[in-house]
Amino acid sequence: MTDKVEARLAELGLTLPQAAAPVAAYVPTVEAGGLLHVSGQLPFIDGKLVTGRLGKDVSLEDGNAAAQACGLMILAQVKAALGSLDRVERVVKLGAFISSAKDFTDQPKVANGASELMVAAFGDVGKHARSAVGVPVLPLGAAVEVDAIFAIRSA
Repeated sequence: MTDKVEARLAELGLTLPQAAAPVAAYVPTVEAGGLLHVSGQLPFIDGKLVTGRLGKDVSLEDGNAAAQACGLMILAQVKAALGSLDRVERVVKLGAFISSAKDFTDQPKVANGASELMVAAFGDVGKHARSAVGVPVLPLGAAVEVDAIFAIRSA
């Protein structure tokens, strides 16, 4: 059965990918104290990892799309952990890490790809605190990585 959040995503022409398996020694999610912590997710578009550096070989538009892809993978992990995105009570925080050239300063605009997805999916409860940080390199050469914290309802 499709939940309300997935129905909203479908209206936007978006579908959840298969939740990715971890690439190292960690778990995708940890539920503790009414919060679901989602490990950093990488951007896969059409099954291909978006790699490169913003301000060098990745455009702002492609970086924004990569952040949205990270957001979709985050939602896929939430659904895998909880069974339904409708158990999300609030998007608490996103952390966006953007592989950046030394003079690139538009990390917040890149991170908006994930942030705007959360608001589109959850409405007002999708509004969240956020950090957007430029870094020299990310795992597997990814252009963007995003992690998240959600407040959740009991099953």
